[in-house]
Amino acid sequence: MQGIVETSDTTASNLNGTTTHEELEDDRGILILYGSETGTAQDVAERIGRECLGLQLHCRVISMDIYPLVSLSPHSLYHTTGNGTEPRSMSSLWQTLLRSDLPADLLDEIQFAVFGLGDSGYERFNWAAKKLQRRLLVLGGSELVKRGDGDEQDYYGIESALDPWLSKLLPTLKGVVPSSSKPLPTQPYSTTPLSRVRLIPDTEVDTLTEGVKSMGLDTILEVGTSGHISVTLSQNERITRNDWFQDVRHIELETDHDMHYEPGDVAVLYPSNDPDDVDWLISRMNWASAADQSFTVTLNNPGAPSTSTVIHFASDEREIEKLVEFCSKEGQEDLHAYTTRPRRTILEVLSDFKSVMIPLDYIVDVFPPIRPRSFSIASSVKAHPRQIQLCVAIVRYKSLLLKAPRKGLCTAWLSKLKPGTRLRIGLEKGMMRLPEDRSKPVIMIGPGTGVAPLRAMVEERVRDGANDNTLYFGCRSAAADCHYHEDWKALEEKGALRCRIAASRDQDRKIYVQNLLEDDSAIISDLLARKGGFVYICGSSNQMPKAVRRTITESFANQDGWDEERSTKYVQLMEDEGRWSEECWS
Repeated sequence: MQGIVETSDTTASNLNGTTTHEELEDDRGILILYGSETGTAQDVAERIGRECLGLQLHCRVISMDIYPLVSLSPHSLYHTTGNGTEPRSMSSLWQTLLRSDLPADLLDEIQFAVFGLGDSGYERFNWAAKKLQRRLLVLGGSELVKRGDGDEQDYYGIESALDPWLSKLLPTLKGVVPSSSKPLPTQPYSTTPLSRVRLIPDTEVDTLTEGVKSMGLDTILEVGTSGHISVTLSQNERITRNDWFQDVRHIELETDHDMHYEPGDVAVLYPSNDPDDVDWLISRMNWASAADQSFTVTLNNPGAPSTSTVIHFASDEREIEKLVEFCSKEGQEDLHAYTTRPRRTILEVLSDFKSVMIPLDYIVDVFPPIRPRSFSIASSVKAHPRQIQLCVAIVRYKSLLLKAPRKGLCTAWLSKLKPGTRLRIGLEKGMMRLPEDRSKPVIMIGPGTGVAPLRAMVEERVRDGANDNTLYFGCRSAAADCHYHEDWKALEEKGALRCRIAASRDQDRKIYVQNLLEDDSAIISDLLARKGGFVYICGSSNQMPKAVRRTITESFANQDGWDEERSTKYVQLMEDEGRWSEECWS
């Protein structure tokens, strides 16, 4: 059996629709496993699946959190993101692979390839991919091709590394994996493939649910998903000054029962499209007669690759020619300039390509599901029983390339919710954890909304009687966007917090959190080198995490006389001991 394993973002998807016991045991197929936090790894996994089907190779795409290690196939590929910590959906499999009682030849029949999805803004860029690669080799696996490292910071994003990696992988797979004995349904652009599903009008809404569940798509469409809790939105308040360019919200969600979460955990929200956008699409596609109709979802062509382009549904020759160009290797520069750089939306594409008319049955093929969004919880359940608080920046900005402002789907939806709105949300374990020893000091660095999980930590520690807390908060203006400044002031007056605020634009010389850390190098060195303190860094992954690491490392040299090697190794030791945590994003 052939397999591809990826690690980096969350839901399960099966390119073949359903998986039978016979398929699991089929040694001709390619298994594509992914672990995902944001959905990127799933996109990559499905793309690889389509490429494999185009080569007449059986394949399946499955999330790592639902695939047992005992079923791992002889050929596997892996993908990772983050600052060195494996994605949540990879955790179970990773912990199993780390067991000391596993035989050294456990994976001696496994061939694998690893592709990391990461951000070079992290000090440990694609570290999880590197760890996974090494562990698989230790357990006897052999590589199909060398590890690839996708970087979101690259001009073309992860595609800069993914395309060359695939150009090596696919011929290798073709050489080692037998082609299907039965032709798989793949067609050229000139032939419209069969849709993966059929939508049969029905008057029973429950039939839709059962049809989706029978396909194994309930996790994608969020039908009957377990593990959710019901909450009521009680507060949706702007906390930045009204005339400030950025709208940041303090959100409060309440439940009518007790619940448990810890500082560092995340709330998972399930947004909806804007109703006006939905109405526009219904009108544009002439779906008005079906808009309020319920359907039975049935499998139509489960082995077909997902339709990743609207090229099949255009009728204008000039538009078809342009879409074919976009889909070619030579057209990737133009495609990037058209879609990625301006952040063009699906509706804007359909406005430009006016002849495209998508049949109703192809909704699942063409339109990606709305993925859930995760937000760090900004409150302690000990301080706010039966309540979850969030600190969310509303994504809205002007583009030089398009007239309409760009906006985030989730935050635009969230910004319009009124108090009293009922929601169902999820809770997930986060990557950061407070020290069990409450006497240990903690240093927290969190510019902007990165302060959210740090606020939860401060509240929790104060409730537990741990008052050796130091917070470095970064903003642009102390008067305009200093989130939760009244909370910090009150805690300082109680002697429970030492808060340092870097308001970068309040003076001629810009001041950032790393500048304050440099000023406090004696304090930093004492708290970390002599008292065994903990460091938590949250916020943008641009330059801040690296600058903070460099400044703290230099503080050991300046205050303790350590050389660069010893200072660097001490920071690495803190990471290994769980005393240094980063949660940053692009």
